Amino acid sequence: MTPRVAVLGGGISGLVAAYRLRRLLGDSAVIELIEKSDLLGGTLHAAEVGGTSVDVGAEAFLVRRPEATALVDELGLTGLLVHPGTLGPNILSQATLHPVARPTLMGIPADPATVSHLVEPGDMRLMATEPSRALRWRAGQDISIGELVGDRFGRSVVDRSVDPMLSGVYSARSDDLGLRAVMPALAMRLDAGAPSLSAAVTGLLGAAAGVGPVFGALRGGYPVLVDELLRQGAPTVRSGTSVGEVRRTNRGWSVDGESFDGVVCALPAPVTAEIFASVDQIANPLAGVDVSGSAVVAMALDTGVELPHLSGVLVAGDETVVRAKAFTFSSRKWDHLATGGALVRASFGRYGAGVSGVDDRQLIDWATTDLSTVMALTGEGDARARLRDAVVQRWPGGIPRYAPGHADLVATVDRDRPTGLVLAGATYSGVGVPACIGRAETVARLLVADLAG
Repeated sequence: MTPRVAVLGGGISGLVAAYRLRRLLGDSAVIELIEKSDLLGGTLHAAEVGGTSVDVGAEAFLVRRPEATALVDELGLTGLLVHPGTLGPNILSQATLHPVARPTLMGIPADPATVSHLVEPGDMRLMATEPSRALRWRAGQDISIGELVGDRFGRSVVDRSVDPMLSGVYSARSDDLGLRAVMPALAMRLDAGAPSLSAAVTGLLGAAAGVGPVFGALRGGYPVLVDELLRQGAPTVRSGTSVGEVRRTNRGWSVDGESFDGVVCALPAPVTAEIFASVDQIANPLAGVDVSGSAVVAMALDTGVELPHLSGVLVAGDETVVRAKAFTFSSRKWDHLATGGALVRASFGRYGAGVSGVDDRQLIDWATTDLSTVMALTGEGDARARLRDAVVQRWPGGIPRYAPGHADLVATVDRDRPTGLVLAGATYSGVGVPACIGRAETVARLLVADLAG
């Protein structure tokens, strides 16, 4: 019998799942990709800014995780792989630009000296005594990263070192993020009996030491990957189509009355909970997952504008001189974008501090004003009068909040899922592109096993 599979959601997770299912099930399988938007790729989206195509969602992927690079190679796109130059970012804290502390574990230091230029003297003393203070940790527990680091190292370490690293990835401050879902390796070290947070971080930094580039991207932007996944996966695409209800039937699944043998759901948690309202073990836990939105303002400045010699700027959680949470100096960071004028991305929006009520004109004004503030710190002048083009890209409600307890929630959903239904997307195993690819690959194979059983 020819299998029929519905893939709900046309972001990177849905596209990878559809591609892998095609490889595993063969050309005869019916794979229907249903996407609410008219555009496929989700946050893998580019826009033309000042005559140059710039990624305005996800910008790069970790190459030290294997999933993205392996897929790029399998698709025959390795020749388009590019890496950033040698410039690194600064952190904007206390109205001053500071080098990013290194080495750290997502901003959590092992040695107080690495963050001495960022944090308060009292917190330097707290870090110095941390290895000798009793660590009250119960194996299996989960607390916010901000609570753990604040207790052991001090509040200024949270605000000025950890928050800048996490906010750009998770659109949330570390007080809103659970350790076990965001930093599972650190939680495991503590579970295993690490005597202090310093010791746990030291062990992980040693294990993670590596050589070569950390990040990669594709010349031509993420649309190149999207197009190739569609070409080789060859799903039947139904864009501009919303799903109202998915129900379990005696023979499989019904998607708005249409029968399928299996379903891959790669939609945000609140949407998944809504359309699977009749499947309690899916709907009930996922309804409790909060999401946050963000916005990117991509800017092209006049030719001749000199950006700071940095790849970008990360903004401390307690910083008040700008509204943005991060800047990427794209034409400094990526050689293939350095052929024209200066290109900059400004990112806005965190959990609990969204920008959905701010119109595009205001966001552009914030972006240019904030960029001018940053450029003034390095003597590069005012960006507001030098703006040549700007594009606002909004990402409403697409980033799940990995609250304390999220890892257990995901484990429960995976354990209790009905046969023939698998879940992919940023809600489950990580928000980055490699993590989403890895999850989609895993659940595609799981669904094939379900269909064979």
